[in-house]
Amino acid sequence: MGGIRIAIDRGGTFTDCIGNPGSGNPEDDVVVKLLSVDPKNYPDAALEGIRRLLEVFSKSSIPRGSKLDIQGVESIRMGTTLATNCALERNGERCALVTTKGFKDALVIGDQTRPKIFELNIQKPLPLFELVVEVDERVTLEDYAEDPESKHAVADNAPNTVVGRSGEVVRILREPNEDSIESSLRLIYEAGIRSIAVAFLHSYTYPDHEIAVAHIARKIGFSDITVSSQQFPMIKFVPRANSSIANAYLTPVVRNYLEGIEAGLVNAENTHIQFMQSDGGLVEGSRFSGLKAILSGPAGGVVGYSATCYDSNNNIPLIGFDMGGTSTDVSRFGEGKLDHVMETVTAGIVIQSPQLDINTVAAGGSSMLFWENGLFRVGPESATAEPGPAAYRKGGPLTITDANLVLGRLVPEFFPKVFGPQENESVDIEASLVKFRQLTDIVNKDLNSEMSLEEVAFGFIKVANESMTRPIRQLTEARGHIVSNHRLITFGGAGGQHAVAVAQSLGIDTVIAHRYSSILSAYGMFLADVVEDIQEPCSHILNHPNIESKICARFEELAKKATTNLLEQGFKVSEIVFERYLNLRYEGTESTLMILKDANSWNFEKSFAETHKREFGFSLCDRDVIIDDIRIRAIGKGHVRSEESIDEQLSNLRRRTVDPKKESSFFKKVFFESGFINTPVYRIEKMSAGSIVKGPAILADGTQTNVIPLKAEATILKSHVVIRLLGQVRKFEEASEEVNPILLSIFSHRFMDIAEQMGIQLRKTSISTNVKERLDFSCALFDPDGNLVANAPHVPVHLGSMSTCIAAQAAIWKNKLKPGDAIWTNHPEVGGTHLPDITVITPSFSEKDGEIIFYVASRAHHADIGGILPGSVPPNSKELYEEGGTVYSELLLDGGEFDEASVKRLLFDEPSKFPGCSGSRRLSDNISDLKAQLAANSKGIHLISKLMQDFGLEMTVKYMRAIQDNACATIKKVLKQVTEHFGSTEFSSEDYMDDGSVIKLKVSLDVNKEEYVFDFAGTSPQIYGNLNAPIAITNSAILYCLRCLVNEDIPLNQGCLSPITIKVPQGSLLSPTKGVAVVGGNVLTSQRVTDVILKTFKVMADSQGDCNNFTFGTGGKDPITGEVLGGFGYYETICGGHGAGGDSWRGPGWHGTDAVHTNMTNTRMTDVEILERRYPVLVREFSIRRGSGGGGQYKGGNGVIRDIEFRTPVQASMLSERRAIPPNGLHGGGNGARGLNLWIRKQTGVVINIGGKNTINAQPGDRIVIMTPGGGGYGL
Repeated sequence: MGGIRIAIDRGGTFTDCIGNPGSGNPEDDVVVKLLSVDPKNYPDAALEGIRRLLEVFSKSSIPRGSKLDIQGVESIRMGTTLATNCALERNGERCALVTTKGFKDALVIGDQTRPKIFELNIQKPLPLFELVVEVDERVTLEDYAEDPESKHAVADNAPNTVVGRSGEVVRILREPNEDSIESSLRLIYEAGIRSIAVAFLHSYTYPDHEIAVAHIARKIGFSDITVSSQQFPMIKFVPRANSSIANAYLTPVVRNYLEGIEAGLVNAENTHIQFMQSDGGLVEGSRFSGLKAILSGPAGGVVGYSATCYDSNNNIPLIGFDMGGTSTDVSRFGEGKLDHVMETVTAGIVIQSPQLDINTVAAGGSSMLFWENGLFRVGPESATAEPGPAAYRKGGPLTITDANLVLGRLVPEFFPKVFGPQENESVDIEASLVKFRQLTDIVNKDLNSEMSLEEVAFGFIKVANESMTRPIRQLTEARGHIVSNHRLITFGGAGGQHAVAVAQSLGIDTVIAHRYSSILSAYGMFLADVVEDIQEPCSHILNHPNIESKICARFEELAKKATTNLLEQGFKVSEIVFERYLNLRYEGTESTLMILKDANSWNFEKSFAETHKREFGFSLCDRDVIIDDIRIRAIGKGHVRSEESIDEQLSNLRRRTVDPKKESSFFKKVFFESGFINTPVYRIEKMSAGSIVKGPAILADGTQTNVIPLKAEATILKSHVVIRLLGQVRKFEEASEEVNPILLSIFSHRFMDIAEQMGIQLRKTSISTNVKERLDFSCALFDPDGNLVANAPHVPVHLGSMSTCIAAQAAIWKNKLKPGDAIWTNHPEVGGTHLPDITVITPSFSEKDGEIIFYVASRAHHADIGGILPGSVPPNSKELYEEGGTVYSELLLDGGEFDEASVKRLLFDEPSKFPGCSGSRRLSDNISDLKAQLAANSKGIHLISKLMQDFGLEMTVKYMRAIQDNACATIKKVLKQVTEHFGSTEFSSEDYMDDGSVIKLKVSLDVNKEEYVFDFAGTSPQIYGNLNAPIAITNSAILYCLRCLVNEDIPLNQGCLSPITIKVPQGSLLSPTKGVAVVGGNVLTSQRVTDVILKTFKVMADSQGDCNNFTFGTGGKDPITGEVLGGFGYYETICGGHGAGGDSWRGPGWHGTDAVHTNMTNTRMTDVEILERRYPVLVREFSIRRGSGGGGQYKGGNGVIRDIEFRTPVQASMLSERRAIPPNGLHGGGNGARGLNLWIRKQTGVVINIGGKNTINAQPGDRIVIMTPGGGGYGL
């Protein structure tokens, strides 16, 4: 017998503890569950849990507050949400960032997107660091992937070039000055900061400069020094730097917490105190870092169910459903291995480190319940542990826990008695009932209905269940797995009340609950291994000669390092096993896959191709496979607690059906779909293996409650409960005239899920930087008339304009389309915005009568479609043909056949016939991205079919219309608020473009007649240039602004526009005639229309009013010889200042946000390391343009400075606005600064202002410096 073993999971609401006296026998386990935060009764939940366990094992009383003697404790294993909470609440260690000169603001700018596209008061995550030091050092890569001549640099002792760790040739441009660095670091030290993160560009392959700085910092005396190249050396500067600063911010806090735990213990010398890391492996406390603690708690649950519920004999994959108090974590375990991801976002921080692939949705037991705008909403707000749900006796709000309680789906008699001032009371159901009565009265008043309290509570349960299915679908269906082929493993305190309903919605027929399901994260730590994970960069071609021997040598070197670390932690060599991985991608792409080496063969290329095909839907057999990283995962196997597999137990079971009258503890009324049913309640621990319980029933013990509905049965095993759904078919209520608000909320989730999964599919299967990195695409769902039903939160200018496009195509192709057809178009006369945005449309047909019931569509920005300049965004185009190939209305798929000849004709052959124009310079990328759009649409069609199976055609069509009606009613309510607040029914505003063109708007709101008119009379005529905006853009701007005015979470759909009459003069800037250039209308005029609308309603000052479109490239048709030259095109939009908002009818005012995309765009910025690896440029600076925001009571946000040097001859273009007319302040607020575009010529040193719209022929060493506008201020 060994010593006592303890495992603890400190969650957001509860802390779960499990201990064993050393026997290893599960029957001797002791479980303790207590509130994570209860300051009146104990200072720390983990120490309190240890104290209570020691009291049981020692059979003696241990006073609170005394130090705990753990001489007989062999191990204490912990998982904690401490790091996550610290990141969320921004209360970590004071720290500083040391980074490359020109990039001090890189982490504040991030990827330049705003988190929520419909929130006018933009709130970006606050930075973790307090101070930043720029070091004048710089390296870059000598090669670039888009080189049309495919040259590869060789380090031949040329000055200032070396081979980096990845094998790439690195050019050293500037060495750091160590004296200057030391002076700067001493200033930080004198400011009281002791933790720093060092992150330089390209340090993943060339770490020398970072290491030099770390050496100086140690000499000065910094206690915590995080070096990005040593933390996790992967390409992408912003994620790697963010990870480093997160480590510097969190590790001291984690260490202090560990020291606090150790301070409460005595005689701990022989006790292993270990912590669960985000990758599912344990580590000694002294080696535990904040970065690897982000998913510490949830990781234990994944380890727990994978070790106890997976059967390697049948390999049935599992879905983990961990529903806790604050949120629900979903994960997948299949093929016998843990799935890891290398990049995630937590608390607004991009983390680059191996983590278990866990998706989180803000719906847990403590998620708050809301009735808003005719919809039931669950979360994301949480009551957390303090005060907790209403029933927790601390005055908390209504939550999911309260809903389960009033419906009888929780058993207060079995609930932990940890509530009340003396911690000895159960939950207070009366408190829940009081608040539900109040909410039910409000719902019935709004709907003029007679819903019961239980119907309202059950409605919230159903909406929560639907919201929890979305991340499960995205974890399975979106990655090529069939969700119904899985088993659902439920754990977490709230999981058992929801798991069967969630499984039913997903088509899963088996739900499994371990006997420790509510504390499975803690139990998983009992079963976990100690892990050392080491990775290094690489840049070799996988099928290169002799590559296998080279990589195997690196594997062995990394394995030695990992082995040394595990030996130091007490493991024997015989207890260590290895997993060997290569991080692979196709040449010219950036999507990597981490591929595990087969134990007995070198099969990476085959495994990569198969995995790529499953995940992304295609493989690129004609491209080389590149090794980006080499990784070793060394696993120290410790104590093993084996359990007989579930399927073995089931096959050997002697079954008997229980008699509820004789064997249940009691009966209670429980609310199910059909109403209250008198339901037997069973104690799990009193039931013998082989007992079969038919639903309805509740199976519970002191830590878990499992609800078994009708047409389901539970089989009790020694260590599990297996719940089978007995061929249950979903029953649909008749599609009556009345709209059920519960179903309305559920359909809102399902429609949104379809659009989101389409977007995931498109990003994964695309090739181009524009789609995969910048996310310049949108996916949406439309009714048969082309009205927008649902969209994913992608690019705003796409969303409203796409409905015009789909309506036009639906009319053109009426009664002509058949299954297997898909349309493609980009023409501004039929709903297009500018030519690079190509829309692919696929109809969904009714199986009943063959009529079209939905359209799904995806719109993506293609980097080049021909025209007069690379990138197809010419700044001075006058005619539409100069902007690239036009596609009015063509079949892309005809009966399932892809028409590649048509694509070549329209994007390559036809554009090159016009004077001065070329065809597409990257036709292969166009074809690949069009196929990706088709794949996204195919995903949408498949999901619509599943929706029909779940709800039927009639009900689906009914709620497709109802959700638009709901949005219409909400917009009418908001516009009524506007007239009541201002005491006026007419509003107007205007703004001028840089060329003097005016945009005028008069809004007339007649609430009584329900007439709402947006009249743009007086707007300037169309121009001989490219600022002309097709009418679809104005529709899109109005839709976007109306959705933003709501200031609450409602679905965006055509209903927002249905009460609006839009009047735009024909032949004006906002409704141009045929054939005129329009590229600037989409990216510039759209921004200004949005500013005008928001000013009209007196909401906020102007934002930057611009997308700052920057393109460069080479190739195309030689104007003299006519020869078609190989080349490339790159396109980006650049963020600027956000307008300030004042105290108004919408709520309190705000200061504008710096360096963020606003209004009609929200595309990402390509990471600087990816940009420099792919293209021949050097980014010299990307920083905030301080002082560019307008002054006032509320200040406007600042723009940015982007300084790019060209390393080869290219054509570069700027298409921008606000270079003459500044962004206007409002109500006395100051104007934002105008933008400025400068060309700095290396040969002469001359600085040239190229204006807002121009093209240059840049030579090596030339620079373009783009200073984007600031936002206007608000108020004096």
